[in-house]
Amino acid sequence: MSHDNAIETEGLTKNFGALVAVDRVDLSARAGTVLGVLGPNGAGKTTIVRMLATLSEPTAGTARVGGYDIVRDAPHVRSLIGLTGQFAGVDELLTGEENLRFIGRLLGMPTRDAKARARELLAQFNLSDAADKAAKAYSGGMRRRLDLAASLVGRPRILFLDEPTTGLDPRARGELWGLVRSLVADGTTVLLTTQYLEEADQLADDIAVIDHGTVIATGTPTQLKAKIGGQTLRIQPEDPAQLEAVGGLVTERFPELEPLVEAGVVTLGVNDDAIMPVLAADLRERGIVLTEFHLGLSSLDEVFLTLTGHRAESDEENETESETGQ
Repeated sequence: MSHDNAIETEGLTKNFGALVAVDRVDLSARAGTVLGVLGPNGAGKTTIVRMLATLSEPTAGTARVGGYDIVRDAPHVRSLIGLTGQFAGVDELLTGEENLRFIGRLLGMPTRDAKARARELLAQFNLSDAADKAAKAYSGGMRRRLDLAASLVGRPRILFLDEPTTGLDPRARGELWGLVRSLVADGTTVLLTTQYLEEADQLADDIAVIDHGTVIATGTPTQLKAKIGGQTLRIQPEDPAQLEAVGGLVTERFPELEPLVEAGVVTLGVNDDAIMPVLAADLRERGIVLTEFHLGLSSLDEVFLTLTGHRAESDEENETESETGQ
């Protein structure tokens, strides 16, 4: 394992009977950075997190977290990490402060230290005014902040955030992003799983795109966007029946390009601005009237669509359901 990496996996694999949930995954997260693991439900993200957090043993392959093997040195790994799952894990009947104090005591802190740490985190997460309220009275955003605070009671060096903003409104999501940035600025390493392309773009230093348990691309957000061209051209005909004709024209004129036809729009990654006037002239000559003909920077959404053939928001069965038989 590289001394620069806080998390590293090699050939990490997890089977549930005949189902291969994670298939020979290689990942690395540099210390003090955010590694985004991007993919739809059912891609294997949660299964990867569960293995790295020592909650589930891999079927094959190896992984080291903070320099320790996740199987042989599981107790050491647990001492270094914090975990926030997809759903808030706080006790709804306890107050915010009681939740954090309880976790502190479970970690072996003296009562006075657990209380001080709870108050420190409540202040850090802007929850001091709600410290004496039962968690069941918290809003969704407040619960997620309390859940994240709970994962930090033990001052972990490495934090796993498994789709931490699921179900949050844009304001609460933005607040959580700010908290993650402050943690990383203080030296915490974060592995973030998400379905949200914008979230990965906003927070991740490096991204691994995963689909059906396999890593299909890695790189920085900028590098991934460059995989389909620095820019994306969107073409939308006024008559939806002409959509296939537009895609066929692009392929005929520029066979090196791979247009995607979806939801009434043809999109293609381009690196040469000269393509636009040529296509515009061809479309006009064939009498195809357009409602959109726009060139813009490629988004991670378009990268995922190009790499996988479908968008990141998938209705596939969540992989956590595959683990119920454990």
